[in-house]
Amino acid sequence: MTIEEFRAQLQRDPDISCNGEMHEFMNTAAAEARMITSEINGAFRTEDELRVLMSRLVGYRVDDGFRLFPPVYSDFGKNITIGKNVFVNSGCCFQDQGGITLGDGCLIGHNVIFATINHAKDPQRRGDMTAKPIVVGRDVWIGAHATILSGVTIGDGAIVAAGAVVTKDVPQRAIVGGAPGNVIGEV
Repeated sequence: MTIEEFRAQLQRDPDISCNGEMHEFMNTAAAEARMITSEINGAFRTEDELRVLMSRLVGYRVDDGFRLFPPVYSDFGKNITIGKNVFVNSGCCFQDQGGITLGDGCLIGHNVIFATINHAKDPQRRGDMTAKPIVVGRDVWIGAHATILSGVTIGDGAIVAAGAVVTKDVPQRAIVGGAPGNVIGEV
């Protein structure tokens, strides 16, 4: 299976059996992602070195304006799309099997979690998963320790307050806070 086939299958059906080819592909990608993030996190790296390593993780050359403060964690890697002039602060977790898009000019705070997978509610099928994308628009600021859940789109110019748990779409230029996240203001 290729990453393109994986993405196409997710668009047709977001459900992933714990015994299927999709799950096997995810395990292989996870091993590579752990290897690359270990390189990123294991020693001091210059900005240029970090961009090279992040490019290996995501499978394409990231923009020269991309900045990362390690450590960073990803359990897949190849389903992250990063726009221009994006900054990712330390401790962020990218569970990107369902796809994560960070628009141009995004600022991602410390320890932000992007979680694109949910497990089945039925205890007999708990290993099965549903993967849905997270899309973060342009010029979005996500505060420290926020959690963005599967299937969420955050509109351009929005702010997600520190510690927010975002469970539903965020309008453009909205300020969202709390758990679950609610609109608490406008930019």
